[in-house]
Amino acid sequence: QVHLVESGGGSVQAGGSLRLSCAASGFTYDDYCMAWFRQGPGKEREGVANMDEDDRTDYADSMKGRVTISQDNAKQILYLQMNNLKPEDTGVYYCAATTQWYCDVAGFDARDYDYWGQGTQVTVSS
Repeated sequence: QVHLVESGGGSVQAGGSLRLSCAASGFTYDDYCMAWFRQGPGKEREGVANMDEDDRTDYADSMKGRVTISQDNAKQILYLQMNNLKPEDTGVYYCAATTQWYCDVAGFDARDYDYWGQGTQVTVSS
């Protein structure tokens, strides 16, 4: 059973930074795609970044240039470093994973991801 647990959210002022973490357990797959999504108030869930087992990354336009996705394979932790945060970045940030699709296929379609964390709240004030 795969479990994903996010942490690191919080409240920051515009221009600030946060680093989100996603701890994975029960994850024994060699091939996977992991991703960060977010959902702002009254908005649909959208992709932010993804990464596969070979550290190949892709970034959605939503936060491109302001975020960096990385992973610690030994600790099974996925990170999202977010810089120059804006009030419109406010929302719940989710970690997701799929073992069914490569990242270049799954992309940022939430329907292609099998496992989800509970989310961590990020609030950016102006």
